[in-house]
Amino acid sequence: MKRLRNPRTGIDQGDVLVFSDFQEGGEMWTGHGQREKRCTVLFSDSFASTPSVQISVSLWDIDTSVTARAEILAENITKSQFEIVFKTWGDSRIARIRASWLAIGELPYEDDWDDVD
Repeated sequence: MKRLRNPRTGIDQGDVLVFSDFQEGGEMWTGHGQREKRCTVLFSDSFASTPSVQISVSLWDIDTSVTARAEILAENITKSQFEIVFKTWGDSRIARIRASWLAIGELPYEDDWDDVD
């Protein structure tokens, strides 16, 4: 028999530099074609279940002489962490990207039992 209760909702948020490739001539600045960078983010505390994560660009430093092509998303979301994924392609030149994130999910209760098989 399962016990039902109203979940306690928690919010965690942050702002993180995903990469800075301009100063060191990194692939996002000097490369061509499909490229991606990943940045792992740890939550302040673990959620009781996988939270919903929203990502937005809070700073972008790009070359405006070519077309800017970009995608940013959250992948591999778990109770304790997720990855920010930034992708570009073609001749886009991206110097650096900073992303803001917001995670909303169920918080654990002090009296929760660990599932043991």
